[in-house]
Amino acid sequence: MYLPSEFDVTRLKERASQFAGQIERNKKGLLSDDQLRPLRLQNGLYIQRHAPMLRIAIAYGMLNSARLRALAAVGRKYDRGYGHFTTRQNMQFNWIEVDDAPRALADLAEVGLHGIQTSGNCLRNITSDALAGIAPDEILDPRPYCELLRQWSTFHPELAFLPRKFKVALTGTPEDRALVQIHDLAFEVVETQPKAVFRVRVGGGLGRTPILGPVLRERLDWQDLVTYTHAVMRVYNELGRRDNLFKARIKILVRSVGVDHFRELVEQEWETLRDGVHRLPEAELERIKASFVDPDWSLGKPLEHEPEFGELEKHRWQRWLKHNRLPHRHPGFAAILVPVKHKDRAPGDVTSDEMDALADLADEFSQGFLRVTHTQNLLLPAVREHDLPELYQRLAALKLSEPVGGLIGDLVACPGGDFCALANARSLPIAREIAERFESIDRQESLGPLDLRISGCMNSCGHHHVGHIGVLGVDKDGAAFYQLLLGGHSGHGAPAALGTIVGKAFAEDEIADAIEAVLDAYVEHREPGETFREAVTRLGKDFFAAAANAVRRDTPRQLAASTRIEANT
Repeated sequence: MYLPSEFDVTRLKERASQFAGQIERNKKGLLSDDQLRPLRLQNGLYIQRHAPMLRIAIAYGMLNSARLRALAAVGRKYDRGYGHFTTRQNMQFNWIEVDDAPRALADLAEVGLHGIQTSGNCLRNITSDALAGIAPDEILDPRPYCELLRQWSTFHPELAFLPRKFKVALTGTPEDRALVQIHDLAFEVVETQPKAVFRVRVGGGLGRTPILGPVLRERLDWQDLVTYTHAVMRVYNELGRRDNLFKARIKILVRSVGVDHFRELVEQEWETLRDGVHRLPEAELERIKASFVDPDWSLGKPLEHEPEFGELEKHRWQRWLKHNRLPHRHPGFAAILVPVKHKDRAPGDVTSDEMDALADLADEFSQGFLRVTHTQNLLLPAVREHDLPELYQRLAALKLSEPVGGLIGDLVACPGGDFCALANARSLPIAREIAERFESIDRQESLGPLDLRISGCMNSCGHHHVGHIGVLGVDKDGAAFYQLLLGGHSGHGAPAALGTIVGKAFAEDEIADAIEAVLDAYVEHREPGETFREAVTRLGKDFFAAAANAVRRDTPRQLAASTRIEANT
């Protein structure tokens, strides 16, 4: 991961002090609330439904034990003793006071953390694959290139007042674990010799108009990452809608003018930039790489024999290995998923005590390194296989060893109406009810790979469009209802796809029943070895819509697979 320099830390401390002064002037009436708003957003501070919320950037998901302890301390000192990991590899503190936000940012600056690029109409925190640098299928480690873009964009004045928020992702593998097709701008490595070359996508996104980003350029040399990004941003800054919030994202601009014409505009703008001072020299890449520190991969040690567990514990251990151990390119090492999913609290919530305990485990078992995933979990990226039995037992003692990786128990959900002022419906009670119904690991395993995602509004922070099962909260005459989507896929293991709504929206007391009915129908009618997503493709969405519709309070509870259900568009 990138280690912040003394210059980085000093700059972040200055920014926190500047923000404290802005808040003080606002309290004295020298700065209006409207004038303060863009300034606080530039520092990650929102005013939410019940309290202010501070969002902290975790650049491309990289953490270490010192940073995690700093986050734990902020949660304990300024919040209610916990934080929330988001689907964009950030952390949110949902109960912080406005006056405490600059103090929290000053504390976090000591370890190189900040709230810049986490909110407002700017180029947001850059994201990547949580397995970057350790994935066996990786062509190129994307993290130094993420850092090049991060350092260029963080304080760039042209990128601070865009028509709308702008999200960027990079990946270095053929398989998409960085959700690149649902980003405003994304870079995919296509080759590394004689130099790194990226494919460029633009205009992806979810929200009110979900779109998978089309290819803007098939080949872009790595030296042109900054200049080409700058060209895209200039075209967007000039032509993006500023008069209509719902039409301001770049995906709407690309769709309205057409990707071919948009490409022409970008290429024209790029001609004025591509040979300028921001074309990246090899020395700049080497400077960035020299600021990275990674685990010592020479210390790998294989697991030489099975641990001497009792039968029950042995079964739990084997399940943990099956679902929470991820592939690793370095011999003798394993990457371990640490799900922070509990049926009695929001997905992604982790207490300060748990953060401290996980920081200790990272020091002891992962050379101090951790990562944040897009599924609101933590990852220990450098665990020696020899140490896996002891790590498993330590995680089990913390109740953080549930073997739910890739199963329905690892569901994703945004904070929804319990916290977010934009939400139309509550996400967390639905997530809690589903987690309780499918608490049994036996039942979860019987369903096989299953990605369930919940959003409380059309902003899609829960990424409901790309879940195998998606749930979207909507408002109908002041009451919360939930639309059910099927057929989505994030791109992990198969091409990305957008789910579509089946049937009419369900009431709050019906949606969990509908999901359970859909999964019961899948279990009853699946073919040997068939996954849920494969069954949806084979049987059709109307079949599962009929199963879901049978749970409605005014409808007989029976499966009517032949019944055609009108899709809510």
